[in-house]
Amino acid sequence: MERWRGAAAEGPMGEEREGVVVYWRPGCPYCMKLRLQLRCTGLRYTEVNIWKDPEAAAYVRSVAGGNETVPTVSVAGTALVNPSLRRLLRTVRSEAPHLL
Repeated sequence: MERWRGAAAEGPMGEEREGVVVYWRPGCPYCMKLRLQLRCTGLRYTEVNIWKDPEAAAYVRSVAGGNETVPTVSVAGTALVNPSLRRLLRTVRSEAPHLL
């Protein structure tokens, strides 16, 4: 399932350079935690299920040392592998403050 919050990503591999894209997969407790925390922030973002999008899975592997480590988040083109909410928000403040 993909849920769009705010502007849609321009491509399946994190090609949207202005927004936040959260790559996740069902059953991942770390993904569930981060996604729940993000919902409480009001930050606009896009969620992409890597099990339903092979190109998104390939993007995650490309930034996570060949692994499908999720959650992986792209913030204005900067990849974060399994970030804490604090790290993600710090990156948004520095790379895409207009999203806050």
